[in-house]
Amino acid sequence: MPRFSIIVPSHGVAGRLSQALDSVLAQSYGDFELIPVCDGPDAPAADVAAGYAERDTRVAPVHSPPSAGLAGARNTGTRAATGTYLLFLDGDDVLVPGALAALDARLAETGDVDVLYAEHERVPWWEGEPTNPAALLLPRTPEGAFAPDQAPRLTGVQLPAWSAAYRRAFLTDHRIGFPDGHFTDVGFGGLVALRAEKAAVLREVVVRHLVRRQGSRLSLPGEHQLQLLDQVELVLTHAAELGLHDERSVPLFDHLFGAVLKTAAHPRRLTTGRRAFFRRASRLYRRHRPAGFRTPAGSLGVQHRLLARGAYAAFRALRGANQSAVRVLEGLPRPQGLRTRLRYRRALHRPLDPNLAVYCAYWGRGYACNPAAIHAKARELAPHIRSVFLVEPDQAHTVPKDIEYAVIGSAKYWDVLARAKYLVNNANFADAVVKREGSVHLSTQHGTPLKKMGVDQATYPVVAAATGSFAKLLARVDRWDYNLTSNRHSTEMWERAFPAAHETLEYGYPRNDVYYTATADDVARARRELGVPEGRTAVLYAPTHRDYHTGFETGLDLEAFCEEAGEDVVVLLRAHYFYDQGRARNTGRIIDVTAHRSAEDVCLAADALITDYSSIMFDYANLDRPMVVYVDDWDVYRETRGVYFDLMELPPGPVARTPEELARVFRDGSWAGPESRAARTAFRERFCQFDDGRASERVVRRVLLGEPPEAIPPVIPLAERLPAPAATTLARS
Repeated sequence: MPRFSIIVPSHGVAGRLSQALDSVLAQSYGDFELIPVCDGPDAPAADVAAGYAERDTRVAPVHSPPSAGLAGARNTGTRAATGTYLLFLDGDDVLVPGALAALDARLAETGDVDVLYAEHERVPWWEGEPTNPAALLLPRTPEGAFAPDQAPRLTGVQLPAWSAAYRRAFLTDHRIGFPDGHFTDVGFGGLVALRAEKAAVLREVVVRHLVRRQGSRLSLPGEHQLQLLDQVELVLTHAAELGLHDERSVPLFDHLFGAVLKTAAHPRRLTTGRRAFFRRASRLYRRHRPAGFRTPAGSLGVQHRLLARGAYAAFRALRGANQSAVRVLEGLPRPQGLRTRLRYRRALHRPLDPNLAVYCAYWGRGYACNPAAIHAKARELAPHIRSVFLVEPDQAHTVPKDIEYAVIGSAKYWDVLARAKYLVNNANFADAVVKREGSVHLSTQHGTPLKKMGVDQATYPVVAAATGSFAKLLARVDRWDYNLTSNRHSTEMWERAFPAAHETLEYGYPRNDVYYTATADDVARARRELGVPEGRTAVLYAPTHRDYHTGFETGLDLEAFCEEAGEDVVVLLRAHYFYDQGRARNTGRIIDVTAHRSAEDVCLAADALITDYSSIMFDYANLDRPMVVYVDDWDVYRETRGVYFDLMELPPGPVARTPEELARVFRDGSWAGPESRAARTAFRERFCQFDDGRASERVVRRVLLGEPPEAIPPVIPLAERLPAPAATTLARS
């Protein structure tokens, strides 16, 4: 059997799970098995874990339903373990280099102890110095193996489960597992400390714990805070059954009720049931208080005495819990203009309109992208909901005539933002917008991330400077209730880039529905509107924005390309939306479609795509038409912008680095040949997972109509989808 079994629950950490697994597999000590515990075979983390299992036989994923919680996941991993010692690692934490070797060496010194406690670092998610909470606790223990009576202050409830190694036979013999519910580490740690006959300490950091931006679930307000008392009662009842003497029961009681008082006194943790929590805690206090316990001095001692007497009113007064609640509008970001600001504040006092939804795309650049697709489907499936699209003043004329809109900055704009129950955006609303209780914010995103996004941009100076305040960015992200993804890659990367408490919807991008619902007539119409000559091969050239360029640069002589590529080729130039136009001269063979409202129509009209790092490649892949990657600055882009994966290793088609190579790809037909198709197939399997023509319906049913997840139409398998037909048979070869 292996020396160590390392159990890694992965719920909600798919974006960082690979870091945890890599930290284990990179250990110099190799006698271990690694057990990722995933929510199920279709969960985001399951794909990550399965990939590791294929590459390393020591990785053995198991599944535990989300409803079982952290305790259920750890217990499932424990049942699957075969190692002599168990380690528990959270899915977004890492083992420090040399951790397993240090644990093994210490166990060789101490013999087979029941539990080996170790130090850990708590690392701020953004900035700040790591802390080592165990550093002050563990040095006050004997040098070698010791009986718990020799270190009565070390009760186990002070350390998280991942700050120790546990002898598996010890846990099995005493039937010690993680108790159900929240605060499971308190119950588990207490039971371990009560039952262990021999313990030891490793005075080295073993785990580096990443403190999540949204904090621990245990510090957030909610009814789950009541479950702390369940764990306290479990441990103290067990201690009483064992007849624990005062030398150990006093510090155990002290530690447990320190946590209880912290929760009882916190102004926000208990939003309801504060009095019931206090009364139950008071009963537990009186029932289990050891004879030798002495009330501490100072204000903490006053809290102890009030809890012992059950004096809730006095306790509340002591902690200032009867102070008036802070007004919601104090300190909120201010929209520009005193009159507008006052109007918005007044509107925020009015009830939410349950049948009002507002939409915005690309910071008000028009009726487009995922918000427009959801808007259109909502008019069909939820006609009772009034839908208002937000646009900049210079874009108002582009809104279809039957669409209600509000000009950004107008009185109507602030009124609908204040009262809408549903707010849908593919970027973010203004900083001044308040997330009202009961409102539902949906971020649809507007592409699959190749380049680094969100807080992942922080280490790239050029991009970080352009992004501005990351604190403000995250304040906007905190308003999201839902975030939409079109593939598992996006699910994982958005989790890293936008750390917050929203729910991910793996429903596909609504804007891509048209690629499966459009007909040959729709394709022909799009080509006519764009001016594509009959019988020509239309090649869409869509380069992305460069953070290190000040303006639009094609990087390619399009007229020369047309001459070299063949007489039947015409180019549709679509510059990034940061630019008003592509600045190309329209000729018979070059058509600037940058200003065209619908990127989807442009893609439908194109027989092939040339791009660099633009996310349009992920959308266009749904059409199963040829794609060519033209990159003459990959190394520069990768270093200055940052990327999530190496596009050169997984391109959607041929890669050209010079204009000559690009022209040759079209002249010799390899742009549409068998190797191109093979690359495209692999690309589609990875990045077109959830786009099937029904994404809009799924979003409307779940977000606007409130249908449960199990009632949402499932994603159609990729092999069963039929993309819109291309204008030429060559494009689908």
